[in-house]
Amino acid sequence: MSFFQFFSRFFSKKTSISSLEKDIDEYSEWITTALNLSGYLADYTLESMKELDRFIDEENDGIIARQRGRILFAMGAYVGKTVIKLYGGEWITNDRDPEGELNITVRLPDGTQMMPVYKCMKRCKLGMEESLYSYVSVIPKIMNRP
Repeated sequence: MSFFQFFSRFFSKKTSISSLEKDIDEYSEWITTALNLSGYLADYTLESMKELDRFIDEENDGIIARQRGRILFAMGAYVGKTVIKLYGGEWITNDRDPEGELNITVRLPDGTQMMPVYKCMKRCKLGMEESLYSYVSVIPKIMNRP
């Protein structure tokens, strides 16, 4: 099954949005499955950020361009969940914010805040100079951790 087929099947079943935190979990699991089915390794590791960078390079004018909002949210959810898994932290969401999907934030244990959906938007717009791998790999330095 291709990424596009999995995408179409997932969103044809999607009926309502209950909360941003629920959507973060649902969309990150969806994109993990879709990426893995399409030949990208998505396993919530630092190395998987290279795969997400590759996916963006290969599909930015394809499926990402056709379904930009949903895929950017899903990629941001995946990046944020990876950061939390690797380094700790928590989601900050606001279901009343009309732009809540864009503004989901990860607060790291040291108080640093990251906005993964915005980072994914910049990555799609500006290319490898906004590498997701680089973004996630510098977190230990930001937090003064080895």
